[in-house]
Amino acid sequence: MVSGRYFPPLFSVAPMMEWTDHHYRTLARLISKHAWLYTEMLAAETIVYQEHNLDRFLAFSPEQHPIVLQIGGSNLENLAKATELANAYSYDEINFNCGCPSPRVAGHGCFGVRLMLDPKFVGEAMSVIAAKTNSPVSVKCRIGVDDHDSYNELCDFIYKVSSLSPTRHFIIHSRKALLNGISPADNRRIPPLKYEYFFGLLRDFPDLKFTINGGINSINEVNAALLEGAHGVMVGRAAFNNPWQTLAYVDSAVYGVPSRGVTRRQILKEYEVYGDAVLGIYGKKPTVRDVAKPLLGLFYSEPGNGLWKRKADAAFMHCTTMKSFFEETLDAIPDRVLDAPIAEAPPGSGNPFANIRDGLPPPYKEREQEVLYA
Repeated sequence: MVSGRYFPPLFSVAPMMEWTDHHYRTLARLISKHAWLYTEMLAAETIVYQEHNLDRFLAFSPEQHPIVLQIGGSNLENLAKATELANAYSYDEINFNCGCPSPRVAGHGCFGVRLMLDPKFVGEAMSVIAAKTNSPVSVKCRIGVDDHDSYNELCDFIYKVSSLSPTRHFIIHSRKALLNGISPADNRRIPPLKYEYFFGLLRDFPDLKFTINGGINSINEVNAALLEGAHGVMVGRAAFNNPWQTLAYVDSAVYGVPSRGVTRRQILKEYEVYGDAVLGIYGKKPTVRDVAKPLLGLFYSEPGNGLWKRKADAAFMHCTTMKSFFEETLDAIPDRVLDAPIAEAPPGSGNPFANIRDGLPPPYKEREQEVLYA
């Protein structure tokens, strides 16, 4: 357990803008009691400018622990103030975004993944953030940016940030980012995965903790990465697009906790109570569509899934409660699907980390050279 309360972040759900909101995290926690959850990235400026409306951006139910706040920004004063304001909400970790390739982020004020080109600033930012919180701090980054994609450049970034700040945990998305106008979706697909860089970091920085991210889609692949020495594994789109098959096995297969035998019908009954309690708390928001959005992958590849989604689209037009939404749509899903408890994790499709250590990059040498010429 971490601090006697939580298991360590062996498994975490990636921060995803417009996806990992309060509704999704509520569903995720109903399915897995031990996965670490991340907020969407919140700009430091948003937190500072919304100082008198913070609950809308920072509040979460106690059941969502362990939970990490991810913030982004490039202004030290705002990063410090945002961290200070977030203290009242008792997040379990504060994470700094140095990995988002979205033009809305990377193209505005040297924000997101562009910060990897300025490790000195990132070190300063992490020192400022750490000074304003008692929670652990971490950095989420890529393995490189555009042509700055050598293993040595990644190591320089890790070394400088960890030397200039108290940062000891890095979440590594094992693709570089391309900032030549391709979309965030293409940045998750086109640059090749280089897991050998991640495992090189484990070798070259034994005093730091590293979580691997990118291209991992099943619990079997999660456990394969952990067996190879990863300190943690972060899963992104698979945990949203197929939450049942991804999250339902975390507690038993990753953390070794006996399965609760919960069913999707039981999960939905609890989620209905939550949903009807939060509808319209901010005027017209959230709507039934907003609250139901995380559910649309719950029956991924199951019989009735297509009909369920079509019924959901129709129900969004007029349903005003989650109770009525479920009454109108769930008859599309067979009882045997709704009432099937969590089973054993399905077999994986191979180990992407097999023989990974045979192809590691040459060891990082720059630190020794800096010492020699200091």
